[in-house]
Amino acid sequence: MANIGYTQKKHNCEVKRYCQTLDLKNNPQLISEYRLHHSKEKAWPEIIEGIKSVGILEMEIYILGTRLFMIVETPLDFEWETAMAKLSTLPRQQEWEDFMSVFQSSLPGSSSSEKWKLMDRMFHLY
Repeated sequence: MANIGYTQKKHNCEVKRYCQTLDLKNNPQLISEYRLHHSKEKAWPEIIEGIKSVGILEMEIYILGTRLFMIVETPLDFEWETAMAKLSTLPRQQEWEDFMSVFQSSLPGSSSSEKWKLMDRMFHLY
């Protein structure tokens, strides 16, 4: 893949970022399927709407081998724990999490916030 960079979406407000990581099972077939289920054509619309409904402005997932890295952009007044608690109760969310656990190195029945681990920023340039 070419090193082309990725444009960043502009928002009508200041944002803060949350960065998370998660590992996939080391199985090329499963990784390929996981990527497919996150494509524009295959992502579940209820999950996309649920993410937006809790106040998340943007979400990106990057992959290298079995390692996933997620960037979540939110308004400054966003409260992570409150939003994740609400997200876990939305229609089809736990069904999605259970389905995704087939691909992920996590326990079945885990919520998104239990699987994805928040990362600490240790450096910034500005």
